[in-house]
Amino acid sequence: MKKILVIYFLTIMSLVEAQITPQQIAQKAFKSTVLISINDKDQQPLSMGSGFVIGNNLIATNYHVIENGGGGFVKLIGSDKKYQITGIIEKSERLDLAILVVNGLIAPKLSFGDFNKVEVGELVYAIGNPSGLEGTFSQGIVSGIRTIGDEKLLQITAPISPGSSGGPVVNGNGEVIGIAVATLTNGQNLNFAIPVNYLNNLQLNGNKLPKPLSDVSTPNSSESFFESVGRNVIEEVNPVLFKWTSNQYMGYYTFSIKNNLDKAIKDVICLVIFYDETDQPIETELVVINDLVPAGLAKRTKEFGRIDADEVRSLTKSTEIRILNFEILK
Repeated sequence: MKKILVIYFLTIMSLVEAQITPQQIAQKAFKSTVLISINDKDQQPLSMGSGFVIGNNLIATNYHVIENGGGGFVKLIGSDKKYQITGIIEKSERLDLAILVVNGLIAPKLSFGDFNKVEVGELVYAIGNPSGLEGTFSQGIVSGIRTIGDEKLLQITAPISPGSSGGPVVNGNGEVIGIAVATLTNGQNLNFAIPVNYLNNLQLNGNKLPKPLSDVSTPNSSESFFESVGRNVIEEVNPVLFKWTSNQYMGYYTFSIKNNLDKAIKDVICLVIFYDETDQPIETELVVINDLVPAGLAKRTKEFGRIDADEVRSLTKSTEIRILNFEILK
């Protein structure tokens, strides 16, 4: 019995010790996150972004941070020492990823998490240098996992601003699950990160001799994955025509999903929020529309029933429907 209690106690202690606080995550990430400054071919300032250490003398970032660059440097957060970028060993314009070579940089690399285990609602942290504000650490949640054809994109509520691009997005264990890429300025908390699995695959192919930035920049490169997503996905699928109905037993509501994309969608996940006359939320409900919504058309949802619908309806002044996720069909 004593042996069982000792094992149980040690197990509990191990779990407690394994927990990582946000402060510890920030301290760990700052040691491996860099500010990136890029000059053009005339050595004039071109862009600024973020990146993080993934190996000896290797920095991961977004391709758009270094695109059309002629050179530049990186510096660790909290340090004044600058390390010249000597080249690039791998890139993907489509995925907006690049792996840079920076000689002489000694820093711990960040470990990778498994993007396939990421769940909507879990806490995440974004680390970067938004608008040049070095060492910014922000907290949010995973608000959606977008599926675009065969590729995925992580949607988070942690703020991302110019200068954050290329920085790590980590989970509650401090593991990188995404690379910050952009935010949509016409949406609230619509921030995106590229799944770390894509970077891992790119890194496996990166056993090449480094090339100067000026040799790999492609001014007329193909559209990146995020650009196609950001332009089409978020704004082009909209909930419309919300309506209450009821019978003697139960109340119902329904609405339509309008799909302005050039591809059909399905499995639309929506968050319905009911507000009172003071604009305070009084109830929320997560609903899923599994029906196919054809390209350029709309689909009326089934009736979602609530036993207390009459009460909710009587207290509701306005309703908001947020599109959280959906699948785009080929």
